[in-house]
Amino acid sequence: MIKKFADKVAVVTGATSGIGAACARKFVEEGAKVALVGRNQDRGNKLEQDLKALGGYAKFYGCDVADPEKVKDLAESIEQDFGQVDILFNNAGVMLPSKEIERMPIEDWQDTFNININGMFYVTRSLKPLLLESHGCIINNASIAGMQHYAAGRSYAYSASKAAVIQFSHQMAKNYGEEHIRVNCICPGIIDTRILGDRDRKIYAERIPMGYVGQPEDVAKVVAFLASEDAAYLTGVVLPIDGGASL
Repeated sequence: MIKKFADKVAVVTGATSGIGAACARKFVEEGAKVALVGRNQDRGNKLEQDLKALGGYAKFYGCDVADPEKVKDLAESIEQDFGQVDILFNNAGVMLPSKEIERMPIEDWQDTFNININGMFYVTRSLKPLLLESHGCIINNASIAGMQHYAAGRSYAYSASKAAVIQFSHQMAKNYGEEHIRVNCICPGIIDTRILGDRDRKIYAERIPMGYVGQPEDVAKVVAFLASEDAAYLTGVVLPIDGGASL
């Protein structure tokens, strides 16, 4: 049986936990070689070994995507080690504690934008030459919090940064189509990851029409679809993955 991502190379940022780790695993299961990017060396090394144990090929790169010089070095290493990039999943992101504007540390605002949108710009900019060669695809991870019709509590920095991700995706999709690069954007809702911490999942489930909190694997299936040839005529899509929470 030919796997859908055989002979493909996928780059996953924020790969060491949650949605990133689930997507990396899904890509490996479907035959891709995966470059894992993250800041946590221990979790990254463990994920690399776990994916190799599945019979796949993965390599972890410790990198803070908010540092443009480190991202430049990352891109050079990926090109040297893999020789190509077919899929870029810009997943790295943070959600710092929500606070009213006058109590929010300026550093929290800056850190949120540096990782959630600046880092996405740096990674995309550095890997675009390889994506041009492969006629590849980009999937950006935003959030329902960034959607125009949905306002999430007091998550000012997070929501604004994710709205920027959505518009960044629109711009790239419009301009990169003629260069044969597809760009789509996912907007996860309430997903059971580290970001939720020890919060009661039942309380969150009550806000979701489908009645339960999503798992990272629910997102991974959608990301794999958008990266596959089944989605060959899709670009510029902004897709909620939220069980109806944003309705």
